[in-house]
Amino acid sequence: MPDAVSIEEKIAAEYGGLSAKLRVAADFVAANPVEVATRSLRAISASSGLAPSTFSRLSRALGFDSYEDMRELSRNAIGRQVISFSEKARRLQAEKANGESAPFLERQGAACIANIEAATRLIEPARLEAAVDRLHVARNVVLFGALGSTGLAEYMAYMGNYFAANWSMAGRMGASLSSAMADLGEQDALIVVTKPPFARRAILAAEMASQKGAYVLVITDTHTCPALQYASAQFILPSDSPQFFSSYAATLVLMEAIIGMLVARAGPEAKARIEEIEARSHMLEEFWA
Repeated sequence: MPDAVSIEEKIAAEYGGLSAKLRVAADFVAANPVEVATRSLRAISASSGLAPSTFSRLSRALGFDSYEDMRELSRNAIGRQVISFSEKARRLQAEKANGESAPFLERQGAACIANIEAATRLIEPARLEAAVDRLHVARNVVLFGALGSTGLAEYMAYMGNYFAANWSMAGRMGASLSSAMADLGEQDALIVVTKPPFARRAILAAEMASQKGAYVLVITDTHTCPALQYASAQFILPSDSPQFFSSYAATLVLMEAIIGMLVARAGPEAKARIEEIEARSHMLEEFWA
């Protein structure tokens, strides 16, 4: 994996190779970045129930020179706990019964804005440029998202196919996912969008594409995502929300940014394709006149 710029991405890059005890420590660091960044190692040890030496070993396993270096990177992290949809719904109902402190739309909007602002800080421009460059030269770009991520993957595939004929959606409308994976090779790219609870098919798609030698870009919101072990590149984006579903606002912004950057690279061919699609859409009266 490429160099990570957030503590969560550092953890994601090494998570599969950590021992069981170091995984417990890594989970604690990812879920409590503020506490790690502001409290002493002794206090962190007391809160987590793990020995101070465990966190020192974790920092070295993640590629840091010292625990203090890991602690410094934690200052920029956003802690997120995976809570079931039903539990989030219960909390929403309890808040309603007790009286909300602010209108829900205001709270949801503020959470989305915070997610987007955090994502723009966490995503290193050079890493994003490298990912876009790889998608730009890919023979075929295939997208896959299941469950709540389906619509976002569909939207990105729709945008991509507007300017390039080599963009497609895997497993669309009941189509075989395995057939799409079988056609992938080293010149191709797969974009997987998945968030907890993770869709089994999304993880398997990433694994199959990796086995075929394809470039695999995973977009998720937690370092524990099983697809990350198969990723050539990854973006771990904040998804906090007072809603019972995770927010896709930051994911949507990243997707639209990637498409814009690709169109800028595509040259006159992309412009000509967009013009032709628009013209044919008018001929077919797909647009309201």
